[in-house]
Amino acid sequence: MLRTRSYKPALLLLAAALLALMAAPAHTRGQARPGRDMQKEAALWAELQTIAPTEVEHFKQATEALDRNDSETAVRLYRAVRQRAPEWDAVNRRLGYALVRVGQKEEGLALLRQAVAARNSPDNLLGLAQTLAYPTEQTQGSGVEKQEARALAEEALRLNKDTSDPSYALLLGQLALEQDAIEDFRTATQWLVAHQPDLMPTHYFSAILAAGDEDWLKAEREIKRAGELGLNAEIVQQFLDSGVHRRALAWRGLYLALGATIIWAAGILLMFVLGKYLSKRTLRQLEAADPNVPAGPDVHRLRAMYRKVINLAGLYYYISLPVVALLVLGLAAGIIYAFLLLGRIPIKLVVVIGLGALMTVYQMIRSLFTRYKPEDPGRVLARAEAPGLWALMEEVAAQVGTRPVNEIRVTPGTEVAVYERGSFRARMNDEAERVLLVGLGVLNGFKQNAFRAVLAHEYGHFVGRDTAGGDIALRVKNDMLNFARGIVASRQNTYWNLGFHFLRLYFKIFTIISHGASRLQEVLADRLAVYHYGAAAFKDGLTHVIRREIGFDHAVRLELANAQSDRRALVNLYELAEPAGPNQQRTIEEEFAAMLSRATDETDTHPSPTERFRLISRINAREVPAAPGEVWELFADRAALTTEMSNAVAQQLRG
Repeated sequence: MLRTRSYKPALLLLAAALLALMAAPAHTRGQARPGRDMQKEAALWAELQTIAPTEVEHFKQATEALDRNDSETAVRLYRAVRQRAPEWDAVNRRLGYALVRVGQKEEGLALLRQAVAARNSPDNLLGLAQTLAYPTEQTQGSGVEKQEARALAEEALRLNKDTSDPSYALLLGQLALEQDAIEDFRTATQWLVAHQPDLMPTHYFSAILAAGDEDWLKAEREIKRAGELGLNAEIVQQFLDSGVHRRALAWRGLYLALGATIIWAAGILLMFVLGKYLSKRTLRQLEAADPNVPAGPDVHRLRAMYRKVINLAGLYYYISLPVVALLVLGLAAGIIYAFLLLGRIPIKLVVVIGLGALMTVYQMIRSLFTRYKPEDPGRVLARAEAPGLWALMEEVAAQVGTRPVNEIRVTPGTEVAVYERGSFRARMNDEAERVLLVGLGVLNGFKQNAFRAVLAHEYGHFVGRDTAGGDIALRVKNDMLNFARGIVASRQNTYWNLGFHFLRLYFKIFTIISHGASRLQEVLADRLAVYHYGAAAFKDGLTHVIRREIGFDHAVRLELANAQSDRRALVNLYELAEPAGPNQQRTIEEEFAAMLSRATDETDTHPSPTERFRLISRINAREVPAAPGEVWELFADRAALTTEMSNAVAQQLRG
């Protein structure tokens, strides 16, 4: 159905214009200029010349009278012609028009039918169809007559070869529109679009057809074009006000939203591609570069590119949040609307979806304003507590050519790391405080020679200014973690939650980019450490850290289980040996071997140990005497420090 009732007022207003166009003589209908087609007229005169040559002038005079609406004169003259040519279809057709105009409809229709019977031509078919449907400009035919007229008009259009005359399609379209005959209306409209694209009714019909097809944007565009070509402004406005403009506006908004979403998704894809590209480029750079040459222009360019991409990816995360919020709300609204269309609303599900969308957006916004004040881990290690360690730390700083750390902090874990504390400006100007973290759990069995190489690696981060920046990366990661905590806490980490899936995807993309930069920093720091203290020392140091991380973790977990089982206090955790049971030892050895031999993943912050060992194997190290002894020898009172830290861990577990 065309749903013409929605456009009925506009249709009635347009009918007057179309009737005026189609009520003219058949040969002038739809022409862009006044007057008859004289080629067609000449052909008729020639045909009449062979039938009744003396009546050619009467025929011309009758036609002139018909054109100036002198129907009575036309009837008299056409009757004279018909007396000499009673079977000629052209005179019967035109006499039929004139008789209908003077009120003799039955006789006129009979002559029009006689013309069709004599010659089933487009002109005769259209003449009968038009007269049945619209006898005069002021009158219309009955419903039955219009049904017959539509069938005649359809046949006339099919037989017509004259694409310059739109009368056939106009009449068929008008009748089909009135009768909700969608296929005939589509046929007529398509013909007009193909052959009369600049005609006003063409665009009007196209607008109605588009509205019937629910192509609201096209309907709006076509009706406005029809208005530009002369369609009454009232008709245009009524058509638009019938719901076309509102729906077109909604679809335009939807297309804009879809376009924006596609562009946004392309941006996410670009972030992913950039991350992959930089990761591969870093690998090629490290493989191709001479490890004995300090960081050259290529490395500096790569670092600069990483900084720009990390900043871009961080900015894009914040740009994405309003897009994701709208998508989450839009998806929820779409699901609820779909239930409305189905006529069945599961209240509980609708509430869950609606509240879930609102909670997701709330957690997204909340994550931007949730700030955790960073706290320094562990406690400060005074120079008097480890004078040898402070001296070694200063010696290594002098060796690699940078200023020493301002503070050493001991922690209960197994990490060895550095960071800078201070304002962004202070860090950019290399004026921030430098801090070294030393986990007491890593120190058992740690040789000073190996530890010295690990310290040189950490100082390498200061030399490369790795610890100076990273504010944007840290801010973005914290905000993403805040968002994740909120999502999980509100139980919105569900398969249908678009916000949750965006967070998972973008966190991985951002991790690939930022951790790619981190791996580059680690390799460059490795080079510095190996150059000053040798590959063997660095390899021993890294291997020891990995082994202690695994062994200390197993030892502490076993002690916690035994203490709980025996209902006793914890022993000093930092004096524990690795578990000696066969199964436990096998597990530790398997984990240690797996950690050393694993492949580097794109989300790793450090290259795998195997890769790091391979990359340092070509470095020509300086000749530096090995440092004897173990790291614990650099502390003044090992027992007091480990007991204190062990008690702190126990207190924390109880609290």
